[in-house]
Amino acid sequence: MLATVAPVAQAENGDTHITGQGVVRTVDCRNATLIVVGTGNQINALGSCWAVSVQGSSNVIIADNVVNDITVYGWDQTVFYKNGAPIVWDRGRELGMTNRVNRVAA
Repeated sequence: MLATVAPVAQAENGDTHITGQGVVRTVDCRNATLIVVGTGNQINALGSCWAVSVQGSSNVIIADNVVNDITVYGWDQTVFYKNGAPIVWDRGRELGMTNRVNRVAA
């Protein structure tokens, strides 16, 4: 008899994936994860995001609230969040790249 074990981490139904170049969009996080991949994207995330993950370069994300974590890969990334106390993992900075991840006034 085989037992099925769920993966430890996976995209949840309802996570928002934005992939592209120069995408300008406003999305509702709906307590899910926002994942942005590409370059030069400008994303406004309304409501509460469980997490934000960004990969690529020159993306700008402004989130109302981030609950759990913000993970940044790449360089020249900007992630501003208005509320929450997320864990920030700036992998780009660890590799010598410049990114901005800051809490800003609501």
